Amino acid sequence: MKMITMFVVSVLTIMGGVVASAQSIVSSEYFPEVHGTIRGKYEFQTTNGMQRFQVRNARIGLNGKILPIIAYKAEIDLSDEGNIKMLDAYASVVPDERWSVTIGQMRVPFTIDAHRSPHQQYFANRSFIAKQVGNVRDVGVTGAFLLKEGLPLKLEGGLFNGSGLTNQKEWQRTLNYSVKFQLMPWQNYNLTLSTQKICPDHIGIYMYDIGTYYEFGNWHIEAEYLYKTYARNSFADVHAFHAFVNYDWFLKKGAFRKISFLGRYDSMGDHSDGTTDKDGKLFITDYSRRRVTGGVTLSFGKAFRADLRLNYEKYFYDKPALAKESEQDKLVMELMVRF
Repeated sequence: MKMITMFVVSVLTIMGGVVASAQSIVSSEYFPEVHGTIRGKYEFQTTNGMQRFQVRNARIGLNGKILPIIAYKAEIDLSDEGNIKMLDAYASVVPDERWSVTIGQMRVPFTIDAHRSPHQQYFANRSFIAKQVGNVRDVGVTGAFLLKEGLPLKLEGGLFNGSGLTNQKEWQRTLNYSVKFQLMPWQNYNLTLSTQKICPDHIGIYMYDIGTYYEFGNWHIEAEYLYKTYARNSFADVHAFHAFVNYDWFLKKGAFRKISFLGRYDSMGDHSDGTTDKDGKLFITDYSRRRVTGGVTLSFGKAFRADLRLNYEKYFYDKPALAKESEQDKLVMELMVRF
């Protein structure tokens, strides 16, 4: 046991020397940055008295550069509603601040709200567009062009397997695609147009999205619409919409530096996620619904660093009996920490 202890101490000492030597040779800009997001949540359903605690996210990520033009990112969620998921794993070539090419596993460039990370969300629960209708991660390659002068804009596009994150060995006869165009004609205004084709099973699905937001003073106003259609009329077209407003009240004293007041309306039609039944036909995975959400966010420091989110969600179903167990009227309390 003593020899093992001495061996471990020796190895750690040598590693410490190697790291110290590397630090004296390699510029600090090439050391990886470590980020993480933890979201602890309590939910109480006012319709039936049911309640639960959840660790919604426990994400850990590394990103950085190994050369001036080579960047990388790796992110894993240790508790996505209790499941471990590998999220991002990609490398990028970035010749300058205008151009980049990325290959690996990533969130597909599509929509505004679905592209937000958990620490950037305004509400405790995502919109229907971000969670059910337009939420896609895949493996592939993307290219991006950013223009900051004149008429600021950003154009992203990519090709993807289309078989999800866990079936990367499968060969594809055709690839899926996604294109996202952002236009910023004046400060604090964004107009986003995007389109995407996916094929979760064997039926192609085409999505078209338009979204916009404007920030002025202490206000953030946003709206987004997504249209989803299925090849060969295999399922009825889906329409999804969300709009919300956020007002920030900044404080000079006390534990909280900011209080945000929020209101949201979102809706979706009967929806299929693209998987088929034993007869090869699509079926409804999410029934038509509408929702009104009101909330308050108490920020301990800078925005999206340590937030206490308090929301109430009111659901409206065409057929209340079809409501999912976790998609009913509820009070949500969430503490989000970003480091």
